[in-house]
Amino acid sequence: MAASIESLFVEIASLEEPIEELQTLKTAVLSIPVSALRDTVSGLRLEVIFSLLNTNDREKIELCVDILGRILLALSPVHLAQNCRVELQAGLKHPDDTVKILALTQIGRMVLNHEAVTEIQNNQDILREVIHCIRGEKMSVAKEAIRALAKLSHSKAGLDALFRSDLLKDLKDVMATSDIVRYRVYELIVDISSVSPVSLGYCANSSFISQLLGELTGDDVLVRATAIEMVTTLSHSQHGRQYLAQQGIMDKISNMITGAKSDPFSSFYLPGLVKFFGNLAIMDSPQHVCETYPAFQNKVFEMTSDPDPVMTGVALDTLGVLGSTVEGKQVLQKTGEKFNAVLKRMSQLASGGATELRVRCLEAISLLITLQAEQQTEDLLVLTESWFHLLSNQPMEMIRNISTQPFPELHCSALRIFTAIAPQPWGQRLMIGTPGFMEFIVDRSTGPTKEAKDAKFELVGALVSSSTAADILGSQHYLRLRSYLREGAYYVTAVATVTTEGAD
Repeated sequence: MAASIESLFVEIASLEEPIEELQTLKTAVLSIPVSALRDTVSGLRLEVIFSLLNTNDREKIELCVDILGRILLALSPVHLAQNCRVELQAGLKHPDDTVKILALTQIGRMVLNHEAVTEIQNNQDILREVIHCIRGEKMSVAKEAIRALAKLSHSKAGLDALFRSDLLKDLKDVMATSDIVRYRVYELIVDISSVSPVSLGYCANSSFISQLLGELTGDDVLVRATAIEMVTTLSHSQHGRQYLAQQGIMDKISNMITGAKSDPFSSFYLPGLVKFFGNLAIMDSPQHVCETYPAFQNKVFEMTSDPDPVMTGVALDTLGVLGSTVEGKQVLQKTGEKFNAVLKRMSQLASGGATELRVRCLEAISLLITLQAEQQTEDLLVLTESWFHLLSNQPMEMIRNISTQPFPELHCSALRIFTAIAPQPWGQRLMIGTPGFMEFIVDRSTGPTKEAKDAKFELVGALVSSSTAADILGSQHYLRLRSYLREGAYYVTAVATVTTEGAD
């Protein structure tokens, strides 16, 4: 096979229109594992294939990209840096986006190699072309450029190359192309800033971060909405949160939530503000966030009654995130009747309306009432039980009725609520005390989809693994559940058929 690939290269070099030979070469290189291909192609004249990219023939370009994509993957990043740098740089300026992506992908490999990256850092022209790719029409090209530059910035030398050279001006010039391109650069800056406090310092000292933070209070509400998404991503790292706190951004966003009441266009950016604090609560502390920024918690409660389903959905998701932790549950409980009213509203949302919103509501309820075995103190068990009973006078029937409606998503989400209460003794007592419920659990005819079978199996597993289930449910039910678990999620009972002689 090695000999045939070499001979194909020679033959292709001698022909003007080697389409058939390229197709044969593509089949050959794709049939060999990458590890085995390395020795075969390391000595080949790749410029033969690269030169064929200088055409408008779409089929020829596609074949060359497929061939080079495979061959270059087999070669080491150092080999590429030393032997293919000129061709890859030319690829960055190629009019065809697949060629640009091929070049950017290989450059992304090179910048992660400590030997190869030196070759790249010392060649500002190639990095300049990568930066220019951020403003490409196709988002796929821009994404690959952002990925390559973010990888470059994992080292101090890479940060110096990007932020302490003429390339900084190129980056700022590209940023000025349009709103869309500006936010692509912000995406790169946030990616780089998230790596370490040092990388954040480079971005801050280059004024990119302060410019992004200034967008939060700009006149364009759509730009504002995109800015808050970027800032939320920045807050995912601890050093990012510390920086935002030092810049007073948490207070600014809290004030924006308060001021949203008087802004008729707040629906564009308010969900993002709420998501920011929801993320912050999980990353740091629900209690600290809710007590320090009460406008956030009040707005979440208020949004559960908003007529806009987008607002309601964000509120439900945020409540689920907050209530998924013990600390979050305790914070919500402290609000007393306020949260009780929210739970009753959630019950209404779960029982009727658009399916997607009902599913999000059920998922939030299941997170709110979930308690792992190690979390089951007497106080917390009383809390989750009281919340469950606030949903309805007969919450078991309410959730079971939802699970029998002809919507697979609702069925699975309702089962997850039963799974949430299954490890808790009060939940097990409700199950055994609800007529027909234990039969419902082991009835394999309900929910024919794979997702439904998986959800039912998870419910059975939660019961069987509970230390109190055997005593509360009784040995007969417990053994039936263990049998169900042993049979597996997709067990089908064999049905015997009798054939009568002479019957049709």
